[in-house]
This record gives sequence, C-alpha cells and structure tokens, in this order.
Amino acid sequence: MKILAVTACTAGIAHTYIVAEKIQKAAEEMGHQCKVETQGSAGVQNELTAADIKDADVIIFSHDIAIRGTDRFAGKRIVDVPISLAMKQPKSLIATIEKKLAAK
Repeated sequence: MKILAVTACTAGIAHTYIVAEKIQKAAEEMGHQCKVETQGSAGVQNELTAADIKDADVIIFSHDIAIRGTDRFAGKRIVDVPISLAMKQPKSLIATIEKKLAAK
C-alpha cells in the first residue's frame, strides 16, 4: 500500500515532526511505502507532489490545526485523525486502515 500523510500541530514544532517520523516508521515496518509532508513552523517540508497523490492508496491527515492545500486530495481516500492518536498508536492506525481498505 502507498500511504501519504500530512502532519500539523498547534505550535508547529515538536509534534508535527515526531508524528511524521512515527507514521513513516510504522508504515515501513508494516511493509508499506510512505511519504509524509509536514506543515510546521518552518513551513511546508517534503511537499507531496501531484504524482505522489495520484499514486496513493490513502492519505492520512494527522493534525490539531487546519491542513493547508487539502483541495489537492479531492477524490482520494482520506483518514483524518488527531495528532495525538497517530503519536500514541501509529501501527494501530495503519492496521485499521489496512482492514478498512481490504473490506472494500
């Protein structure tokens, strides 16, 4: 599965980047491809391209503030979760996504 994610937290400092790393690591350990865009205090980093989005099976929005540029994900499967959930249980989040996608 090809997973994309966008992370953003209130301060845009620690949690944005910690969650990006946790999602990336959990996805790869579970055998998936993953790319994560961060929208933090340093601006947008590792920006997802149109090609990334086109090829993605699912997009995870993990945030406590509004994600910028959500219109580029129109028509894609989106999982929208609070940043705390992805921080505490990244593998459980991905396992739940796997089950839901397998059921379709």
